[in-house]
Amino acid sequence: MSGFLTLPSRSAKPRDVGITHVIDKGMGVRQLEDLLETASDYIDILKLGWGTAYVTQNTFDKIRVCHKAKVPVCFGGTFLELALLQGRFDEYREMARRAMVTYVELSTGVVNLSRQEKAQYIRELAKEFIVLSEVGSKDAEKIIPPYRWVEQIESDLEAGAWKVICHGSESGTVGIYFGTGEVRFELVPEIIEKIDQADLIFEAPLKTQQVWLVKKFGTEVNVGNVATTDVIALETFRLGLYQDTMSHFHNAAGWNDKTQEHSDPEPTRPKRR
Repeated sequence: MSGFLTLPSRSAKPRDVGITHVIDKGMGVRQLEDLLETASDYIDILKLGWGTAYVTQNTFDKIRVCHKAKVPVCFGGTFLELALLQGRFDEYREMARRAMVTYVELSTGVVNLSRQEKAQYIRELAKEFIVLSEVGSKDAEKIIPPYRWVEQIESDLEAGAWKVICHGSESGTVGIYFGTGEVRFELVPEIIEKIDQADLIFEAPLKTQQVWLVKKFGTEVNVGNVATTDVIALETFRLGLYQDTMSHFHNAAGWNDKTQEHSDPEPTRPKRR
């Protein structure tokens, strides 16, 4: 498509901000090839969700397809959590080496780790991989106060995490969201007040959440857990090519005001005799 429209500036790949982190829930190789042919320019990380990498029959083939399209791959955090629970950290790391994944995710959604234990695993993994840590509980009933989020995020970054994922799950109903899917408006701004936005990836599987993040934090906000079917849509949100973000990035109000000034006068109806 020829570039005749004026659009918000976007960093080019490989980028450090404006990350689109996509979750693959078990796509086949042909489906993946179709996705990458259509949208590889807009995918910065493809995560093989939770533990799907372990049971998918052709995981290594899928990773090779991604490498060919210059899309790095990440194992899901639940995979590592179970490996830690069963004392299989070394075996997990060896599989990640053989798979030649670029990223690994360390989460504590189910398996509790102290801040010190989590930092140690981050330091160890960062020797070989780019580490994404995750903060936030998968339990909707467990509300973590903002200062705890900030403390854990700061600790993870200091230990060597490249970015910290603010948990929202693939449902968008926990972590930084209420059970209804609405953003916890009191939480997210408090995190941003203390932590550089560029160091965070906000999980946002729902369209309303993605639109809110783009309007609140701009085109270059890092968005995670994006469905494979929503990659192109999210890019249009970022560029104001969607109705809910067009006015935010483009001067639709000025156009509408001008149009209203020159609008046709209301037709006068003839009086009845």
